[in-house]
Amino acid sequence: MNEAESAPMFSASRAGLIIREKEPANLEFAFTSLGPVTSTNEFFVRTHFPVPAIRTQDWTLTVDGEVERELVLTYDDLLGLPATTAPVLLECAGNGRAQLVPKAKGLLWDTGAVGTAEWTGVPLSVVLEKAGVKPGAIDVILQGADEGEVDDPKSPGAIHFERSLPLAKALRPEVFLAYQMNGKNLTPDHGFPVRAVVGGWYGMASVKWLTRVTVTAAPFEGFWQSLEYAYWKRERERPTLAAVAEVQVKAQIARPALSEAVPAGKPYRVFGAAWGGESDVARVEVSTDAGKTWSDAELLGKAVPFTWRLWEFLWDVPKSVGRYKVMARATDTNGHTQPETHDADRRTYMINFVFTVEVEVM
Repeated sequence: MNEAESAPMFSASRAGLIIREKEPANLEFAFTSLGPVTSTNEFFVRTHFPVPAIRTQDWTLTVDGEVERELVLTYDDLLGLPATTAPVLLECAGNGRAQLVPKAKGLLWDTGAVGTAEWTGVPLSVVLEKAGVKPGAIDVILQGADEGEVDDPKSPGAIHFERSLPLAKALRPEVFLAYQMNGKNLTPDHGFPVRAVVGGWYGMASVKWLTRVTVTAAPFEGFWQSLEYAYWKRERERPTLAAVAEVQVKAQIARPALSEAVPAGKPYRVFGAAWGGESDVARVEVSTDAGKTWSDAELLGKAVPFTWRLWEFLWDVPKSVGRYKVMARATDTNGHTQPETHDADRRTYMINFVFTVEVEVM
């Protein structure tokens, strides 16, 4: 049996991942082990329902709706189309929820529901062009094979996980149907055999175990688009629910870790990553006095679209022992800077306010 024919019916090693929920599996990356690329075994796992068992020889992708030619693609059909390989960051829309006060509803992700991996797959635009999108189409729905019932808010029976993209976004090159992660076939946890990867948007848009793409002439208002993964948007002071979409600019500290002992009177390398959505990181600043003063960190490497940018700051640690509050904030190329507090209209999503890491100088 060749590697492309099937994946093991168990998930790859989860050693080192932090358990947020056992069943379905929701596992967090230890952000202190940050590097340029997140290994597959360390990449966070987000699931809403049990992982579906799918064999490549049984898998098909249906493309229907507002198209000239309905398609049913096999795994071999997909592999025969022009492919692309690129690093892309995925961040759960609830990453940082554990930082909210008072305690929020939902999975209490801390800082590790984020990762950058290298993905290989077929641009969604290639598949849509093959099907022929009809004039008047505006949305593209991505549906996964995973399904189940939701209790809060109550779903109308068993439903699939599915999200939509505006057609203009679906046709962009950072949106593709991935079948490899970090040079190997996807694992079951990460969407084997095929998943969507949507650069610049929160992870809920990157639907796993993808089996159907539906083009529509009306906005999609499904459960995961309008009830969950939605926030309050105010226009003319009238709040209406809008779908969570673009990743918000954010810097996170990998080291020092929370409550880490830092030697007094010696230089210490503060290290982390920063990212945005569809814009690059322009600046990262660090404060070691609870936000009273800020200094520029050094951005490392070159900017790569839709990934994180590593950064470092050399802290001249005071000789005075005690607890210190270290903070980092990022600004993107559109001039957006992380806020000091969480906007309640975002509910428990898009959490990008400046976090504080308290350390013990000894």
